[in-house]
Amino acid sequence: MSTHRVVFAPSGVSVEVETGTPVLDAARAAGADLDSTCGGRGICGRCQIVPTIGTFAKHQITSDADAVSPWTSTEEDYSGRRALVDGHRLGCAACIEGDVVVEIPAASQVHRPVVRKAVDLGDLEIDPVVTLHYLELPTAELGVEVGGLAEQISVALADDFDVTVDGVAARLLPRLEPTVIAGDGAITVAVREVDDRRLVDAVWPGFVDRAVGAAFDVGSTTVAGHLVDLASGEILSTAGRMNPQIRFGDDLMSRVSYVMMNPGGEVELTAAVRAALDELVGELLDEANGAIDDADADAAPELGRDRLLDLVVVGNPIMHHLVLGIDPTPLGQAPFRLATDRPVDTTAAALDLGLPDARVHLLPCIAGHVGADTAAAVLAEGPHRAEDVQLLVDVGTNAEIVLGSADGLVAASSPTGPAFEGAQISAGMRATAGAIERVRIDRDTLEPRIRVIGADHWSDEPEFVVESMKLDIAGVCGSGIIEAIGELYLAGVIATDGTIVAAPAANPSTDRIVATGETFAYVLHRDEASDDEIRITQDDVRAIQLAKAALRAGIDLLTEAAGIDVERIDSVRLAGAFGAHIDPLYAKVLGLVPDVAVDRVRAVGNAAGAGAVRALLSAGQRREIDRAAAAITKIETALEPRFQELFVDAMGFPHSSVTTPNLATETALPAPATSAATAGPRGRRGGARGRRART
Repeated sequence: MSTHRVVFAPSGVSVEVETGTPVLDAARAAGADLDSTCGGRGICGRCQIVPTIGTFAKHQITSDADAVSPWTSTEEDYSGRRALVDGHRLGCAACIEGDVVVEIPAASQVHRPVVRKAVDLGDLEIDPVVTLHYLELPTAELGVEVGGLAEQISVALADDFDVTVDGVAARLLPRLEPTVIAGDGAITVAVREVDDRRLVDAVWPGFVDRAVGAAFDVGSTTVAGHLVDLASGEILSTAGRMNPQIRFGDDLMSRVSYVMMNPGGEVELTAAVRAALDELVGELLDEANGAIDDADADAAPELGRDRLLDLVVVGNPIMHHLVLGIDPTPLGQAPFRLATDRPVDTTAAALDLGLPDARVHLLPCIAGHVGADTAAAVLAEGPHRAEDVQLLVDVGTNAEIVLGSADGLVAASSPTGPAFEGAQISAGMRATAGAIERVRIDRDTLEPRIRVIGADHWSDEPEFVVESMKLDIAGVCGSGIIEAIGELYLAGVIATDGTIVAAPAANPSTDRIVATGETFAYVLHRDEASDDEIRITQDDVRAIQLAKAALRAGIDLLTEAAGIDVERIDSVRLAGAFGAHIDPLYAKVLGLVPDVAVDRVRAVGNAAGAGAVRALLSAGQRREIDRAAAAITKIETALEPRFQELFVDAMGFPHSSVTTPNLATETALPAPATSAATAGPRGRRGGARGRRART
C-alpha cells in the first residue's frame, strides 16, 4: 500500500502514513495536538480539521482536493453539540489519500493558545471619533411642513446639541422611517466625521446610551482584539486566537511565497484573516454580554453587532495589506514597496465583516517591513514625545525596532524568525498550559527548577506536585527557552560561542548533560512516570543565537545610524506578547539588548494593542501618529552591508566583541569557556529533533 506525507499546521510536525489512514490517527502518529474525547467515534466533534489545497514550497507538498477522502456518512449524520463548521472535516472520519497539509484550528487543539496580551493606556484624554445623540422628532401632521426625516435629524442635532452635520449617510435613508416609527418619534443617532464631512452614521429607535468599538492587533501568529466603550474608554472584553493564515506558512515570507506559488493565493489569505476578525467580533460581544448578564441585565441592554461602530486595525505590513485585500508579494522582495504608507479608512462591509454600521481605520505603516503595529507601539510608548532617548523593541517573528526621542526617530526591522515563540525549538511550544515559562539552574548541582503555565508554584515546592498532575508538561515556550539558555550560560554549561560543553567545571558528573551524537543536550525536565525528557539541544541554542543576533544587529545598526552611544539610551522597552514576558536580566545575559542598566529595561506588554485602543478612542491620537510615522527615518537592514558584520559580532553570549560592565555588576558571570571543552565540532548538527526525547 502506498504512503503519503501529512504535515500538520500550525505545529509543522509531519508523518508518513498509508492510504486510508484517518487524519486523527495520522495526528496521533505525528504527535500533533488534535483533540478528541470520544475516541474517534464521530460523536464529540472535537477533532475538526481543515485540509488545505495548494503548493506549499516550505513543506515541498502540493495538495489537492483528492488528498483527503470524500465526505462520509459519519460526517453526514453528525449532530454533536460542537457544530461541524463549513470547510471543516471530522479528523476521525476523513482519511488520507495523498500528500497534504492539514490545519488544526485553535478550537480543535488540546493545548489551546493562551493569549497573554494586556492593555495599558497610560494617560489618555478621550477625543471621541463617534458620539451618540438622543432626539425626539416632531410628530408628523398633514399640512405641516417640517422637511424630510434626514433634515429633521439635522435640525434637531443643531438645536439640541449645537452639532452641525452635513447630512445622513445614504445607506441609512431606507431605515429612517421604520426606525422613527419603532421609537414613536424618539431615536438615537451616531455622528462621526467621514472624509472631512460630519455625518449621521447609525440610528436606533428609542434611547441608546452605549456604543462600542474594537481594536485589533493582527500579528503573524496571533490575532488579539479588545472591545471598548467608545465613551468611557472601558475595556469590556478581550479575546484572541491563532492567526488562521499559519496553515499557509509559519512566517511572513512563507505566506508571501505561498502567494507567489499559487496565483490568487492572496485571496485565500485575506479571506482567512477577515473570517478570524469577524469571529473575534462575535466572541468579544458574547464575552461583554456575559459580563453584563452577570452584573445586572436590566442596567445595560445587550450589545449587538449594530452597536459596534468603529474598528482600529494594526499589523505588520504584510498583515496590513492582506486585511485590505492587497497583494503582499511586492513586500517580499526589494525595494519592499508598500501600496500606501498613509492611514486607511474604509467600511467594515468592504472587509467582509458582519457589522452594518462600522467603519475601520488602519494606522499608517512606517516602511516595507515596519508596519502599523509598530506605529501603534510608538503611539503607546511615546518616544516621539520624550526628551530622553528610548529604544523600543517589539519582539516577534520579525523584530521591529525604534530608537530616538522628540529630536527624531529611526526604525528598522530584523528577521528574527519564529524561534522566540517556540518554533524551530526541539521542545518548543506556544505559551499554553503545560509550557515551561520560567527556569532556574543551581550553579553547583546543575539541577533545574521550573515554573509551568497553569501552575502557581516552582517545581521544587510541594504544591507543584498536585498542580502538575492536571497538566501535560509538554515543552518550553519563548520566555522559558530564553531563561533556560541564559541560566545554562551563567552556570557554565553553554560557552560564550554557544556550544554546550561536555563536562562543566561546576559538576562534571551531572546526569543532566547527555550526549546526542557528536553534540550534547541538557535535560531540563524528566517525567518520572514515562521517562520522557524535555531537552535543550545544541540546535536549540543555535536557533536562539541566530534569532538574537538578528535582533541585536538591527539595534546596533540603528545606534550607528542615529549616532547614539549605548550610554545615552535612557530606557529600553520590550513590547509584544513575547517581549512582555522576557525577564530583562536574561535579555541582557543573552545579549538581545545593549548593556543598559537592568533597571532601565522593562517589558511594556502589548504596546501595539494599547496604541490601537488609543487610536480607537481619540481622533487626536490618530492625527498624532500619522504625523509621527511620516517623520521616522527608515533603515532597511536587508540593504545595509554593515548588518552582516554586526550580526556575526552579536552571535556570542552576551556579545562577541562588546563588553558588558553593567551586566557584570548585576549577576555573577561565568568564567570564560570555549568550545574546546566539548566533544564534536562547533558547527555540527546533532541531537533529537522531536519535541520529546527518551534516554
